[in-house]
Amino acid sequence: MRPSVSAFLLFGVLSLQPAAGVSAQETMHDEHPVRIVTLYQGATDSALALGLEPIGVVESWLERPMYRYLRDELPADVRYLGLETQPDLEAVAGLAPDLIVGARYRHAAVYPLLSRIAPTLMADSAHDFEAMLELMGEATHREEQVKALLVDWRARVADFRCRAEARLGDTWPQRVSVVSFRGDHVRLYYDGFARHVLDQLGFQRPAGQQGSGWGIKLVSRETLPALDADTIFVFMRDDAAVAELHREWTAHPLWRGLEAVERERVYYVDPVIWSMGAGIMAAHRLLDELYAHYELHDVERREEGGIC
Repeated sequence: MRPSVSAFLLFGVLSLQPAAGVSAQETMHDEHPVRIVTLYQGATDSALALGLEPIGVVESWLERPMYRYLRDELPADVRYLGLETQPDLEAVAGLAPDLIVGARYRHAAVYPLLSRIAPTLMADSAHDFEAMLELMGEATHREEQVKALLVDWRARVADFRCRAEARLGDTWPQRVSVVSFRGDHVRLYYDGFARHVLDQLGFQRPAGQQGSGWGIKLVSRETLPALDADTIFVFMRDDAAVAELHREWTAHPLWRGLEAVERERVYYVDPVIWSMGAGIMAAHRLLDELYAHYELHDVERREEGGIC
């Protein structure tokens, strides 16, 4: 028996914030949704991490139709529903899902339509992967799987922090910038998926990067000093315009004078993992990259109670 329209509306107002005492399970009337549609990439990542097989997903921004790190996990007959900025709602309805998972910043305008198709979870943030995982786990009765996934994640975070301190000594924690080169500007991120993970791992933000919002766009090379940090993580698409802008900006004396550049601490990282995946599986891969960058796998530090 499928939930009533009133249940759809109640479920739809649940978000990644506390739900005024109403749990996702209660709203689903203890049903186990098995036909799930995910409308943003972090939701697809989260569903697969929980062992769910979405029947419909939106296309990836790169490596279409789906990011390589997720592609083999999806069922062969999964339906692609367009981009997350403009999903095909008719196709969503045609799949007759039990549960739809979207993101408020993408899908607030179409929420009333989605919620009439099926109960709809709306993530308030595209990068808070733990909250999304917990909410999806509650909605699908997979709380124990969520608990195990988060215990494992937090153990790895603690291990990284311990090994990084042992390796870097007085230079830990590092101040880091997260930068994306685009075709006509450079983005400096104050927030986002990568920053969310880096904060957990103990990295710090430079003094000038404490602003609110996602960050800032830099359109002039004279603004390059805004990137200055102990370390700069850079991601960008494989695109001719992006490559040309990168060449021009990194040839500038202000770029060469950045502390991270002088100390050879500029790391080029995978844009899919650092920006677009936005789920716990992507978070683990981002952490894998950092272990490799800092050569931490062979670091041991004895502490009370064991070795990190």
